[in-house]
Amino acid sequence: MAQDVQRTHYRRFSPAQRFEHFVLIIAFIGLAITGLPQLFAGEAWAQSLILALGRIESVRILHRFMALLLIVEVLYHVLSLAYKLLVLRQSASMLPRRRDGRDLLDWLRYTVGRLPERPRMAHYNFLQKIDYWLTVLSILVLLVTGLLLWNPIAVTGVLPGGAIPVAQAIHKNQALLLVLLVVWHTYNAFLKQFNVSIFTGNLARRIMLEEHAEELETLESGEQTPGASGEQVASRARRFWPVAIVVTVLVAAGLIRYLTYQQTAITTVPRQNVAIFAPDVQPAAGDAAIGGALWSTLRCPICHGPQATGGPEGAPALKGSSGSVGKTLTFEKFYAQVRNGSDKMPAFRPEELPDGYMAHLWAWLSSKSTS
Repeated sequence: MAQDVQRTHYRRFSPAQRFEHFVLIIAFIGLAITGLPQLFAGEAWAQSLILALGRIESVRILHRFMALLLIVEVLYHVLSLAYKLLVLRQSASMLPRRRDGRDLLDWLRYTVGRLPERPRMAHYNFLQKIDYWLTVLSILVLLVTGLLLWNPIAVTGVLPGGAIPVAQAIHKNQALLLVLLVVWHTYNAFLKQFNVSIFTGNLARRIMLEEHAEELETLESGEQTPGASGEQVASRARRFWPVAIVVTVLVAAGLIRYLTYQQTAITTVPRQNVAIFAPDVQPAAGDAAIGGALWSTLRCPICHGPQATGGPEGAPALKGSSGSVGKTLTFEKFYAQVRNGSDKMPAFRPEELPDGYMAHLWAWLSSKSTS
């Protein structure tokens, strides 16, 4: 016991948990770097960053790659939790409990000087649980709305057209909230006390004493909760892995099918030389709400502005008081202009900008709405 008391660090994270954190950090940084410039495409810093990353097509490809990395991390995390709960029979230590409410009240009382000592908290305290569940909920919201935006045309075949702009609004606002949450988490878990356990796996005793005094007392007393025997774990693992593998394969196959179901406007294609007006849809089939949501997913806002009211480099306004496609062009001329391009405007082939997109964009650009 005396030797334990003299220890300066205690094991906090396993190599697998540290690797999970590393993947999550990479995915978040990648999503932030590629997502925020698209959200603030009208700002000079955003345009400079987009150009530095290889223009908007590369930014959108990188954003989706990082989203896939996040999806893989989520699937791994769920599989890891299932293994710990069902095979190792570990307790669900991140679930909120009554004592977390008591610890919160005691912590507030200590903060204002009503208690002489900080509350003695367990392996995960109430602040870490709040942090964890806010992150989980944020990621789930971002993944659901992001998947809806991945294939907007296919989604609107099942859901109302208004689902796309709603998903877009939720996605961007939740992304901003998650950025703020990560900044708070970085300060609280890393900068506040220079806690580097996420990289080393070990937590300093002084931090353990302050934030996990109850666990520290258990560790230094030598008390350990008896675990299951190796035979029991092996028996449960034999039943767990076949089911887990089948479920994982089915989920992965479903995601791959959905993500590759429809060609999106992400692919960069060579400029065409000839375009014939022969659209598969008519302008009456366009939905202005869907067109407004699609606009921000294309590279058009880089030149014409996030609301199509003109860009910083002199690109003409296509919408608003200073210009309107509906007033100056027929749908036929609009279609031919987009398909042929010009000296300053790239051409868009059907593989990149389907006719269905064209009808929705025409409806939005011709409308008075700015959203």
